[in-house]
Amino acid sequence: MVRCVSIFSGAGGLDIGAIRAGVNINACIEHDSDAVKTLRLNHTLFSGDILEADIQDIGFDQWRSADETILVGGPPCQPFSKNGYWVKNDNRLIQNDPRNMLGQYIRAILELNPNGFLFENVESILHPTNLETFEKFIDEAKALGYACTVFKTNSADFGVPQKRKRVFVFGIRGGKSLIPLPIATHSDPTKKNYDEALLPYVGVSRFIKKFSGKKFAEPQEDASNGTYYNELTHVPAGRNYMALSSLKNYEGRSFRAGGRFWNFLYKLHPDLPSITIAAQPGPWVGPFHWDSRRLRVPEIAAIQMFPENYKFFGTRRSIQKQIGNAVPCLLGEKMVKHLMEHLK
Repeated sequence: MVRCVSIFSGAGGLDIGAIRAGVNINACIEHDSDAVKTLRLNHTLFSGDILEADIQDIGFDQWRSADETILVGGPPCQPFSKNGYWVKNDNRLIQNDPRNMLGQYIRAILELNPNGFLFENVESILHPTNLETFEKFIDEAKALGYACTVFKTNSADFGVPQKRKRVFVFGIRGGKSLIPLPIATHSDPTKKNYDEALLPYVGVSRFIKKFSGKKFAEPQEDASNGTYYNELTHVPAGRNYMALSSLKNYEGRSFRAGGRFWNFLYKLHPDLPSITIAAQPGPWVGPFHWDSRRLRVPEIAAIQMFPENYKFFGTRRSIQKQIGNAVPCLLGEKMVKHLMEHLK
């Protein structure tokens, strides 16, 4: 069985995907205490070491092996996030941002010498502001002997009930050429370029419907005393705040198009994929349930495709952050499988 070291493991979304793809996790390395406790609560899934540590303090030689080995992980995305674009380029740290862990990822590759690696990050890592830093990472991986294939995708293209754009890098040690890109299995039937040869995007209903009963209710889901609750109740399923301005017989507040973030008051439609589950959403940032309430923990976990019995440790805010930062498990599984199919 292929051995795997996971770095920046978080709550384990990519790790679960890797396990489902057929690898054995030898080590998970994560610095967030709550996320580490989450991994340990689910220890039956993870047979290797679960280390709470700053990655800068870890030596990866200890897992170096003659056996087939891969490295997986997504370094913190905050330095590359769209949320930072309001900062002028001259004032953005990027290379010197202490959260920029791309150099530590390269060091892990150097010391572990895996047969392959899978790198994951936000789509905006390819933004012109971030591109120099990203290209430096690719060049350094190439210098270590890895052919690197960059793949930009949407989780919904692979059967995840969530639109979540991400960038992956497949690194193959000793590769002479780039590997082919993964082939999507699903397509958006609402778009003109819908590929009828593929399956349609998957809606959220069959994943979260089972959690609609009262026994799953949470105090935090009630938005009825909030500033924009009346407006939320009038937003149609699958729409956001902009729908209010075109509603008939609606006399409440409406908002100028572009005056709010697109996910403001966004409400799920049962037959459509969710928008991206955020790690730290504002109080009126969606997705909201079509019943005009906030989503419950098992619902956001299901949209991220965690196992139904998966346990999370921490406050409600901490759990939201852990789930929102995770790679959807099904997407992780398909990306790791693709990597392993092309190991030399």
